[in-house]
Amino acid sequence: MILNKFLANLESQEIWDICIIGGGATGLGAALDAASRGLKTVLFEQHDFAKGTSSRSTKLVHGGVRYLQQGNIKLVFEALRERGLLLKNAPHLVHNQKFIVPNYKWWEKSFYGIGLKIYDKMAGELGLGSSELLSTKSTLKLIPTLDPKDLRGGVLYHDGQFDDARLAINIAQTAAKKGATVLNYFQVIKLNKIKGKISGVEVCDQNTGRIYQIKSRCVINATGVFTDSIMKMDDKKHKNIITPSQGIHLVVDGEFLNGETAIMVPRTDDGRVLFAVPWHNKVVLGTTDTPIETISTEPIALKEEIAFILKHIGRYLTKQPQPSDIKSIFAGLRPLVKGNSDTTAALSRDHLITISKSAMITVTGGKWTTYRKMAEDTIDIALSNTQIIAKTCVTKTLKLVGSDKPQFSADIEFISESELEKLIQKSIKEEMCQTVEDFLARRTRQLFLDAKIAILKAPFVATIMANELNKDKEWVNSQISDFNNIAKNYLPNLD
Repeated sequence: MILNKFLANLESQEIWDICIIGGGATGLGAALDAASRGLKTVLFEQHDFAKGTSSRSTKLVHGGVRYLQQGNIKLVFEALRERGLLLKNAPHLVHNQKFIVPNYKWWEKSFYGIGLKIYDKMAGELGLGSSELLSTKSTLKLIPTLDPKDLRGGVLYHDGQFDDARLAINIAQTAAKKGATVLNYFQVIKLNKIKGKISGVEVCDQNTGRIYQIKSRCVINATGVFTDSIMKMDDKKHKNIITPSQGIHLVVDGEFLNGETAIMVPRTDDGRVLFAVPWHNKVVLGTTDTPIETISTEPIALKEEIAFILKHIGRYLTKQPQPSDIKSIFAGLRPLVKGNSDTTAALSRDHLITISKSAMITVTGGKWTTYRKMAEDTIDIALSNTQIIAKTCVTKTLKLVGSDKPQFSADIEFISESELEKLIQKSIKEEMCQTVEDFLARRTRQLFLDAKIAILKAPFVATIMANELNKDKEWVNSQISDFNNIAKNYLPNLD
């Protein structure tokens, strides 16, 4: 993905078939779907790819045990099918993960055992393995850090795990390989219309300030929690359809599980599912579901959310994690579609696709696991609404870029400076990495794995990036300062 090539495409392409606003999972998926059908496709992201919600998930590709409890059978069927397809199309980033539901009450083994057998059956041929009822001894062998007091065994089941931001980058690369132009740091500032119908967008290059007028037969709004702001750009009278909810995660050392098996707590005090999942030699703990009013590109975890996770996961472990054990804290905002419920945890994750009077298509809701199906549905609707002729969807069997290559290093703490320099150069040349935060948060995952280490690495990363991008010392200092201001919110406040 070479920036200059994409900029040249903006100059030379008179009219696009599909213009997508938003470079998260949904937008990138739509760009890949459209481009792979032979459509002239352009995507604009105002920050970096997967900057928001799409890089801040629980790192699970799953059908959703909680949705099964809620009776949302359709969503679970769809997600389990998509989980299986993702494992085939991105085997370098998605893998089979064992989970145990620990049982401390007499009824839990049979209750959760039956439920997870149903989960197995629903996955069909794309299942990852059969669930099992485990003795206390077998449970502790897989998760030796579980509290043995009153432990009656556990139920083991299989789900998928992945690296969200890396998957987003590979989807962008695959879309580009299929002919799409995908640009980060390009903000849509106006929707252009002819006789009340959208004819394109006005977009600003955030780096240069240059304005481009883009003509397109179809415009798709895939901006997640920012959905309503684009819809208001289209219609000033638009009433919000998004209820934002914050979910946070804590990252601690791998010693808190001391193995490769994850824990799934089926019900917390507020009715949520809680996970402790191995990830890049660390453990991800989460998540919460906190209704919020302010939408931010860098949401900050609340003290009560951090305490909630530490308290609940501590009930299941011999050693309860303390704030001082936290290596990184990250928060993300879910774009939940408004429902009749007062609690965000009960709102549906089904995606919603709407067409405005001006013919702008908006897609929102959903979850990472079903990104491909959301994209397929969105492009199908775009084609039927515009009469553009295209090939049928091919993404069910489309291998993503990187599936046959070694994975990009997630943790850079112990690699040499020469290796790190090569990684930085590659991320700029092939992955449109433009800032220190891009590299430390999403090209690698250092900020999410250990924020202190990320802060220590920032000066070196900034210096190498400046050399590659022909930037001066002022840029280096600015990048380090900007990154430190973001990274400090990933560290626990121990005061």
